[in-house]
Amino acid sequence: MGKLCATENLSTEQRDILATVRDFVDQQILPMATHLEHADEYPTEIVAQMKQMGLFGLTIDEEYGGLGESLLTYALVVEEIARGWMSVSGIINTHFIVAYLLQQHGTPEQRAKYLPRLAAGDLTGAFSMSEPGLGSDVAAVTTSATPDGRGRYTVNGQKMWVTNGASSSLVAVLVRTPEGRDRPHQNLTTFLIEKTPGFGEAAPGLTIPGKIEKMGYKGVDTTELLFDDYSIDAAEILGGEPGRGFYQMMDGVEVGRVNVAARAVGVAHRAFELGTSYAQQRETFGKPIAEHQAVLFRIAEMGTKVEAAHQMVVRAARVKDAGERNDLEAGMAKYLASEYCRDVVEDAFRIHGGYGFAKEYEIERLYREAPMLLIGEGTADIQRMIIGRRLLENYSER
Repeated sequence: MGKLCATENLSTEQRDILATVRDFVDQQILPMATHLEHADEYPTEIVAQMKQMGLFGLTIDEEYGGLGESLLTYALVVEEIARGWMSVSGIINTHFIVAYLLQQHGTPEQRAKYLPRLAAGDLTGAFSMSEPGLGSDVAAVTTSATPDGRGRYTVNGQKMWVTNGASSSLVAVLVRTPEGRDRPHQNLTTFLIEKTPGFGEAAPGLTIPGKIEKMGYKGVDTTELLFDDYSIDAAEILGGEPGRGFYQMMDGVEVGRVNVAARAVGVAHRAFELGTSYAQQRETFGKPIAEHQAVLFRIAEMGTKVEAAHQMVVRAARVKDAGERNDLEAGMAKYLASEYCRDVVEDAFRIHGGYGFAKEYEIERLYREAPMLLIGEGTADIQRMIIGRRLLENYSER
């Protein structure tokens, strides 16, 4: 196999895409990542280049101007980008989920209206489920959309933890509507909200107050959305039918979890590269520290974890690409990859010794970024609940 994270049975086109992205990461992202991250600066030039490369339309069907690539291709691209800087992969992740929701659940009119602009990067996507009083309990959404009887809805409430909330121009927002059935998750609806990028009043009745300051995951904006009698046409209900939002969003989260797992592999891979490089340069007691058994054992464990996590990402993506339910595989990949990422980053940090604590060393940035992957797209505990329930379904004694 040679180097880590090799993937078997890829097409020539997939290999070419990955080679192009890998060169882009090495030449354009890695040299700028730490500077931009420390400044908490949006990577405007990097994003512009990704649009030119067609990455914003990577999975969008060719009829809408995209490249029509698979979830597997996308996941492998995300691994490469996250190896450069995780925040950049976050920018395209929310965009990808919105495009996926439109392709899977949008009406023909919605797909024609939005997908060509998303593929070109003229629109950038974000999606919003969380609220200040809820995270993983999606069915407890309280932000409401009330019909006026004339084909429009009035939205009121507060959404939280919206990645790309300010920089995006199209947001898929999950709200509660009166239509539906008795159970809480059956009267949730997804609206497609087009807005002006930026902070402040993004549209009449919609305000984005400012960035949420974070320990890591900088450069990409994370915001609230404040709705105060925001009016929207019923034609902007995803799929045209109210009450389907929970199922639509859960479908999107499945592919989102593959993405987060891929990000974790990318960050862990970069930490492995940094750790092994430093271990071969730094000398103690007359030899490189890589030759000391304690460090050698760390390197062995780090490499094994990176490779195992990568293979689980590939498995989860291929199951979804085959048109099968992949909540078990996506949950396993997200859980294992994020936990292993934390372990690998910490081991690389330890290999660096005191220098790992210095901001001039890249491992310091990774050490602050890795924790987000433990909670993004569902916490580790939520993944374990999903995994356990699905395993019991598959191994039922009844």
